[in-house]
Amino acid sequence: QDIRAVIAESFERIHRSNLVGMGVLPLQFADGQNAETLGLDGSEVFDIGGLNEIKPRSVVTVKARKADGKVIEFQVTALLNTEVEVNYYHNGGILHTVLRHLIH
Repeated sequence: QDIRAVIAESFERIHRSNLVGMGVLPLQFADGQNAETLGLDGSEVFDIGGLNEIKPRSVVTVKARKADGKVIEFQVTALLNTEVEVNYYHNGGILHTVLRHLIH
């Protein structure tokens, strides 16, 4: 499976930038929230809403479904800082963006 997003309490600038460059969406928990406070253990299936309409610094809703069917819903901030980064994300990263421009 492809990794499409990473949710963390914070990102170092270079790590955030590298994720965006690879087409992976960096998402930041709201202040005071983290995997522990939300009761997440990593076994959940995550559904992230609003990705087609994403804008820089959008707040999006995540639904984490546990094996027993329980759903934990919470909001995160998409750490895409510019429209260029949004474009990279939608194209699957910098390389895919450049290749698309070359063939068009």
